[in-house]
Amino acid sequence: MRSFWSEPFLWIHLTGLAALPLALEVVWLGLAVGNPLLPVWLEVLLVAALGIAPVLWMQLTRPFDIFSLLFVALKPEQLTPSQRKLLRVFKNRTNPVLTITAAVVMLWVLWQIYKAAPIVAAVAPLGSSWRIVGLLLAGLAFLGSNLFLQVPLSVAQVLMTSESEFLAMEPYSVEEIRQAFTLPGLPVNQILPVAVTQDSDLSSEGH
Repeated sequence: MRSFWSEPFLWIHLTGLAALPLALEVVWLGLAVGNPLLPVWLEVLLVAALGIAPVLWMQLTRPFDIFSLLFVALKPEQLTPSQRKLLRVFKNRTNPVLTITAAVVMLWVLWQIYKAAPIVAAVAPLGSSWRIVGLLLAGLAFLGSNLFLQVPLSVAQVLMTSESEFLAMEPYSVEEIRQAFTLPGLPVNQILPVAVTQDSDLSSEGH
């Protein structure tokens, strides 16, 4: 087993892919609210812009820092050399073509959901006069959907990195991390239990 596979944050974000279907279901329900107020192409474009553009831009310029969960992020100075080396792998291994392809696939998925929205109109969470709110709900849920796809996709590429390639990487400095990555949420000193992080560090050192 590759030494960096023991890093719990990798597996936490990889399993985030399981939330993708739930997020897309919320998109479906949001699009089912009321009747279209704008041309179909414009409504799809608005939802797509809100859901795809921010995540795509982030992943192509300043990727999501995986040492973050929900609304908190580990301070860069709290990261171990092995964790800072993993961030270097993320930056080097993430394929822009794959990232853009995933965004295009999600656009196609959105179009399929939009066409199927009338099927669930009877169980829409809001009344027909709340179409704009429904579109906003769909856009925010689609934003989450893209995040739940793009981050695990990056993690999967990192997991395929060879041990020799990982060991050859130079760790990011603390200052570089703040410039190169998006650190969402409140900066904290610790997220996971101490025992978990210590086990991960010991496993990495043992290899």
